[in-house]
Parts: sequence; structure tokens; C-alpha cells
Amino acid sequence: MTLSSLVQTGKQLEAELIAFRRDLHRFPELSLQESETAAKVAKELQQLGLEFQMEVGGFGIVAELKGDEPGPVIALRADMDALPIQEETGLEFASARPNIMHACGHDAHTAILLGAAKLLVDKKIKGTVRFLFQSAEEINAGAKAMIEQGALDGVDEIYGLHNLPTLAAGMTATRYGSLMGSVDRIEIHLEGRGGHGAIPNQSIDPVVCASAIIMALQSIVSREVSPFDPVVVTIGSIQSGEANNVIPHYATMTGTIRTFDARVQEQMPERIERIVKQIAEGYQCKAKLTYIQQTPVLVNHDVCVRHVEEVIDYTIGSERRIVADPTLAGEDFSVYLQHVPGCFFWLGSGPEVDADQAFGLHHPKYELNEQCIPLGSSLLAAIALQRLT
Repeated sequence: MTLSSLVQTGKQLEAELIAFRRDLHRFPELSLQESETAAKVAKELQQLGLEFQMEVGGFGIVAELKGDEPGPVIALRADMDALPIQEETGLEFASARPNIMHACGHDAHTAILLGAAKLLVDKKIKGTVRFLFQSAEEINAGAKAMIEQGALDGVDEIYGLHNLPTLAAGMTATRYGSLMGSVDRIEIHLEGRGGHGAIPNQSIDPVVCASAIIMALQSIVSREVSPFDPVVVTIGSIQSGEANNVIPHYATMTGTIRTFDARVQEQMPERIERIVKQIAEGYQCKAKLTYIQQTPVLVNHDVCVRHVEEVIDYTIGSERRIVADPTLAGEDFSVYLQHVPGCFFWLGSGPEVDADQAFGLHHPKYELNEQCIPLGSSLLAAIALQRLT
């Protein structure tokens, strides 16, 4: 079978893959709770006759397809978890579970990887294809946990994709080097001295201090980091007090730090701590900063990107591939890429017309153009097959 014929064969799987995806979409599960999803995947793998291990890094599954001859080990990965979002799409197969939704398309990713397994199961290969069905991507925990339990042992290269609803279905996007940003979390606890809202001179106001810190943190982006190095510092929550006429004793904040360069990511903890501690001291508050590094910058490997581009061009044509814009959204596929060479790319999942106007990932009205599913399966299968024949 030629690589180009995989697209036609994948199209024949369209109905069953879409049905599988819709079932996952209707019954989504949050990170580290994907037991039903994993069981459904396991049932399909069992029918294909593949060997697999369950509960890897949570509810992850590692399956293998071994060829008749020795060769490289190529890993293909998909994530399975949903988000704590109330769905507002009105679809017939919309989530039946309140405040849980596949708003990032991991249900489609799971179906795509399963389709790739179906396409590869009867092919002659020299080596092994390892299928990684990963849990807990949304909380940046799944990839690390799977690696700790041996999911990458012996792997030579790894490939993965993510749907993109603002890119028309049938299109793809690749990028050399950094594609997605690092993800770090900060937690700031401020202690002041509570008191009457009408007598502020007898108190130490942590709310005013928190406001000053929020504004000062933005000076890191505008005055400490090169304008050619993208950085985002976002305080996403601030909580303090309960009454309008009471100066509270405490204030807490949480935020996210995103960078596009490993060097800049390493420099951020010192910068954040310096500003938080010294601004707090100026406002007579005590400050505690907890800085949690979650995922690194997602950096593709040139040789693997070139391989993906060659496969795309050969199977569906270079006119259906564009250069991906960089984004500071994060993906824990980046952790795999710190251990083995690989490539992560975008698969268009939007409407054929005006895709740039579609609701984006993590939106309660996010919808996926299901035409992308068999194509994604074919591309992943072709990427592995080309490496193992």
C-alpha cells in the first residue's frame, strides 16, 4: 500500500471513527478520571489484537504494533481528557455531563489515534509503532507520569497532532523549532493587617498591595525581557475579603507565566519573586510566592518536521500545508520532545469557509469539523509507516 492510498482507506473508516468520537464527546471525563474513556479504547485495541498496558500515568494506555523485522520504535500520541466547561453547542451528541466538555477536541484526538492503529495493524513494518493514549494533558501531568512509567523506553521518535478549529478541515500547519509556549503557575499569598474600611491608617491593606503587584509584574514583559522574546504574565484570580467595609487580613492570587524560549523561562522565577517580595515590603505586607514549573517550551526537531512535511506533501499535497503561527498556549507533548526527537503539528478542524471566525479551543461553543478525523488518522499512520518501511 502506498502512503497516498492510506487517505482513501482512512476515508472508509470515517463513519465508525466519528461514531466513536461522538460517544466520547457525549460522556467526557476530566483529567485523571478517564476510566470509561480508557475502557472504550481498550476494547477497540483488543479487537485489533494489539498488546497494551492500561493505567499508565493515570488512565493512560500504551499499545504496541510489532513488525516481523527489527527496526526503530515510532511513538504516536493522543490525549483523552476533557475540560470543566459547560457545553453550549446544542449538538445532538453534546455532553451529557454538567460542566464537563470536550472543548479541546481530545475526543477527536483519541479517535484519530485509534484510526491510525486500525490503518497500520495489517501493514508490513520493520520495527514497532507505539500508541500512547494519554490522560491528564489539561493539567500538565499526563506526559510526565507516562514517561516516569516507561512509555518512552526504547522510543526513537514521537509524533502527535492537535486539531485547530480556526484552520479549515483538510489543512495542516507545521513549524520548525518552537511551536508552543512553556506553562508555569504562580501562587501569591499576601498577609496584611485587617481592620475597619473607614480607618485604613490602622490597617495594612493587602488588596492595595495586590493591585500594585499585578501592575508591576507587567513591567517584566515591557521592560525586562527583549521585545523579540514573547512572554505573557497573567494574574487569573485574586481573592480577598468578603465585606465592602472591611480591610481584609489576606489576599491570594494565582497566575500563569508563558514564554517561548527555555532561557527566558529559567529567568522568570527570580524576576517574579523579586517584584512580589519587594513590592510587598514597600506596602508593609508579608508575601509568599510559590512558583510551579509545569511544562517546557514545545520545540520540534528539524529532521522530524521535515519528515512530517514530506508525508503531508506526498499524501495530500503541499497546498494543504501552511507554516504554523507561534502560540503561547501550552501542550505537555513538549515533555516528550525533551526526551526523544519528534514533531507536533496542527490539523485543521474548522469550517471550510471563514474558519478564522470559528470559536476557538476551550470555548463552550467550540465545534469540531469531523471531516478532519479520518484525515488525521491517515496522516499519523503514514508518518509511522514511512519511518518503518
